[in-house]
Amino acid sequence: MKLEVGQKAPPFRLPSTDGSEISLEDLRGETVVLYFYPRDMTPGCTREACDFRDRWAGVKKRARLLGVSKDSLVSHAKFRGQHRLPFPLLSDADNAVAKAYGAYGEKKLYGRPVVGTIRSTFVIDGSGRVAAAWSPVRVDGHADAVLGFLSGEAAPPEPRPAKSRSEPPKASPERRGPRRRRRSG
Repeated sequence: MKLEVGQKAPPFRLPSTDGSEISLEDLRGETVVLYFYPRDMTPGCTREACDFRDRWAGVKKRARLLGVSKDSLVSHAKFRGQHRLPFPLLSDADNAVAKAYGAYGEKKLYGRPVVGTIRSTFVIDGSGRVAAAWSPVRVDGHADAVLGFLSGEAAPPEPRPAKSRSEPPKASPERRGPRRRRRSG
Protein backbone atom coordinates (compact mmCIF):
# COMPACT_ATOMS: atom_id res chain seq x y z
CA MET A 1 0.00 0.00 0.00
CA LYS A 2 1.38 3.38 -0.97
CA LEU A 3 0.75 6.17 1.52
CA GLU A 4 -0.83 9.33 0.19
CA VAL A 5 -0.72 12.87 1.54
CA GLY A 6 -3.43 13.37 4.16
CA GLN A 7 -3.51 9.74 5.29
CA LYS A 8 -2.78 8.79 8.88
CA ALA A 9 0.82 7.58 9.13
CA PRO A 10 1.16 3.99 10.35
CA PRO A 11 2.37 3.71 13.95
CA PHE A 12 5.84 2.34 14.63
CA ARG A 13 8.21 1.59 17.48
CA LEU A 14 11.78 0.79 16.45
CA PRO A 15 15.17 0.50 18.17
CA SER A 16 17.41 3.51 17.60
CA THR A 17 21.11 4.26 17.55
CA ASP A 18 20.33 6.68 20.38
CA GLY A 19 19.94 3.63 22.66
CA SER A 20 16.18 3.81 23.00
CA GLU A 21 13.10 2.82 21.08
CA ILE A 22 11.45 5.60 19.09
CA SER A 23 7.75 5.54 18.34
CA LEU A 24 5.57 7.81 16.25
CA GLU A 25 3.23 8.14 19.23
CA ASP A 26 6.08 9.55 21.36
CA LEU A 27 6.67 12.20 18.66
CA ARG A 28 3.06 13.39 18.53
CA GLY A 29 2.98 17.17 18.19
CA GLU A 30 6.28 17.25 16.28
CA THR A 31 6.93 17.21 12.56
CA VAL A 32 8.83 14.06 11.61
CA VAL A 33 10.85 13.33 8.48
CA LEU A 34 11.00 9.55 8.13
CA TYR A 35 13.25 8.39 5.33
CA PHE A 36 13.69 4.78 4.25
CA TYR A 37 16.88 3.70 2.55
CA PRO A 38 18.10 0.28 1.38
CA ARG A 39 21.42 -0.26 3.15
CA ASP A 40 24.16 1.32 5.25
CA MET A 41 27.51 2.04 3.58
CA THR A 42 26.27 1.87 -0.02
CA PRO A 43 27.06 4.81 -2.33
CA GLY A 44 23.50 6.12 -2.83
CA CYS A 45 22.51 5.68 0.81
CA THR A 46 25.71 7.37 1.98
CA ARG A 47 25.11 10.35 -0.34
CA GLU A 48 21.52 10.69 0.87
CA ALA A 49 22.48 10.50 4.56
CA CYS A 50 25.34 12.97 4.10
CA ASP A 51 23.07 15.36 2.18
CA PHE A 52 20.68 15.36 5.16
CA ARG A 53 23.67 15.79 7.51
CA ASP A 54 24.88 18.78 5.49
CA ARG A 55 21.42 20.41 5.79
CA TRP A 56 21.02 19.46 9.45
CA ALA A 57 20.93 23.05 10.76
CA GLY A 58 17.87 23.82 8.61
CA VAL A 59 16.14 20.49 9.15
CA LYS A 60 16.48 20.31 12.95
CA LYS A 61 14.74 23.70 13.37
CA ARG A 62 11.66 22.29 11.66
CA ALA A 63 11.48 18.53 12.18
CA ARG A 64 12.81 15.35 13.77
CA LEU A 65 14.76 13.43 11.12
CA LEU A 66 14.87 9.63 11.33
CA GLY A 67 16.60 7.27 8.89
CA VAL A 68 15.22 3.72 8.62
CA SER A 69 16.65 0.56 7.09
CA LYS A 70 16.71 -3.15 7.89
CA ASP A 71 20.36 -2.99 8.97
CA SER A 72 21.30 -3.86 12.55
CA LEU A 73 22.00 -1.24 15.21
CA VAL A 74 25.69 -2.26 15.07
CA SER A 75 25.79 -1.49 11.34
CA HIS A 76 23.83 1.74 11.89
CA ALA A 77 26.22 2.86 14.66
CA LYS A 78 29.22 2.29 12.38
CA PHE A 79 27.54 4.11 9.48
CA ARG A 80 26.43 6.98 11.72
CA GLY A 81 29.87 7.34 13.30
CA GLN A 82 31.85 7.07 10.08
CA HIS A 83 29.80 9.82 8.42
CA ARG A 84 29.11 11.90 11.56
CA LEU A 85 25.35 11.72 11.16
CA PRO A 86 23.67 13.87 13.83
CA PHE A 87 20.28 12.15 13.58
CA PRO A 88 19.21 8.70 14.78
CA LEU A 89 18.97 5.66 12.55
CA LEU A 90 16.26 3.10 13.26
CA SER A 91 16.49 -0.64 12.67
CA ASP A 92 13.49 -2.21 10.90
CA ALA A 93 14.95 -5.73 10.80
CA ASP A 94 11.86 -7.45 9.39
CA ASN A 95 10.86 -4.53 7.11
CA ALA A 96 7.44 -4.39 8.82
CA VAL A 97 7.45 -0.60 9.07
CA ALA A 98 8.81 -0.18 5.53
CA LYS A 99 5.98 -2.42 4.27
CA ALA A 100 3.38 -0.42 6.23
CA TYR A 101 4.64 2.78 4.59
CA GLY A 102 4.79 1.23 1.10
CA ALA A 103 8.58 1.55 1.16
CA TYR A 104 9.23 -2.15 0.61
CA GLY A 105 8.18 -4.10 -2.44
CA GLU A 106 8.94 -4.62 -6.09
CA LYS A 107 11.29 -2.11 -7.70
CA LYS A 108 13.71 -1.97 -10.59
CA LEU A 109 17.42 -2.40 -9.96
CA TYR A 110 19.60 -2.02 -13.03
CA GLY A 111 16.51 -2.59 -15.16
CA ARG A 112 15.50 -5.84 -13.46
CA PRO A 113 12.57 -6.31 -11.09
CA VAL A 114 13.64 -7.10 -7.52
CA VAL A 115 11.96 -7.00 -4.13
CA GLY A 116 13.53 -4.69 -1.56
CA THR A 117 13.45 -1.31 0.12
CA ILE A 118 12.07 1.46 -2.07
CA ARG A 119 13.94 4.65 -1.20
CA SER A 120 11.13 6.84 0.20
CA THR A 121 10.66 9.86 2.45
CA PHE A 122 7.58 10.92 4.41
CA VAL A 123 6.97 14.17 6.26
CA ILE A 124 4.51 13.48 9.07
CA ASP A 125 2.79 16.44 10.73
CA GLY A 126 2.19 16.86 14.45
CA SER A 127 -1.23 15.20 14.23
CA GLY A 128 0.27 12.05 12.70
CA ARG A 129 -0.82 12.63 9.11
CA VAL A 130 1.36 12.43 6.00
CA ALA A 131 2.08 16.01 4.90
CA ALA A 132 4.42 15.10 2.00
CA ALA A 133 5.67 11.90 0.39
CA TRP A 134 8.49 11.16 -2.04
CA SER A 135 8.60 7.63 -3.44
CA PRO A 136 10.68 6.48 -5.14
CA VAL A 137 13.37 9.02 -4.30
CA ARG A 138 16.15 10.20 -6.57
CA VAL A 139 19.04 11.02 -4.25
CA ASP A 140 20.42 14.07 -6.06
CA GLY A 141 18.61 17.17 -4.79
CA HIS A 142 16.30 15.24 -2.49
CA ALA A 143 17.49 16.67 0.84
CA ASP A 144 17.11 20.17 -0.64
CA ALA A 145 13.54 19.34 -1.72
CA VAL A 146 12.65 18.09 1.77
CA LEU A 147 14.18 21.16 3.42
CA GLY A 148 12.39 23.40 0.91
CA PHE A 149 9.08 21.77 1.81
CA LEU A 150 9.75 22.05 5.57
CA SER A 151 10.67 25.74 5.28
CA GLY A 152 7.63 26.52 3.11
CA GLU A 153 9.80 27.54 0.17
CA ALA A 154 8.73 24.62 -2.01
CA ALA A 155 5.42 22.97 -2.78
CA PRO A 156 4.87 19.35 -1.82
CA PRO A 157 6.13 16.86 -4.37
CA GLU A 158 3.89 15.93 -7.26
CA PRO A 159 2.94 12.26 -7.18
CA ARG A 160 4.71 10.32 -9.90
CA PRO A 161 2.38 8.43 -12.21
CA ALA A 162 2.55 4.70 -11.75
CA LYS A 163 4.32 2.91 -14.57
CA SER A 164 2.29 0.24 -16.23
CA ARG A 165 3.91 -3.15 -15.80
CA SER A 166 1.67 -4.85 -18.34
CA GLU A 167 3.04 -3.04 -21.39
CA PRO A 168 6.57 -3.68 -22.57
CA PRO A 169 8.70 -0.55 -23.02
CA LYS A 170 8.56 0.93 -26.48
CA ALA A 171 11.83 1.42 -28.30
CA SER A 172 12.08 4.83 -29.87
CA PRO A 173 13.01 4.71 -33.57
CA GLU A 174 15.65 7.41 -33.24
CA ARG A 175 17.57 5.37 -30.68
CA ARG A 176 17.80 2.30 -32.83
CA GLY A 177 20.88 2.15 -34.93
CA PRO A 178 21.24 0.32 -38.18
CA ARG A 179 21.19 -3.43 -37.93
CA ARG A 180 24.51 -5.00 -38.59
CA ARG A 181 25.17 -8.48 -39.74
CA ARG A 182 27.50 -10.61 -37.77
CA ARG A 183 30.37 -11.89 -39.77
CA SER A 184 30.76 -15.56 -39.69
CA GLY A 185 34.14 -16.73 -39.52
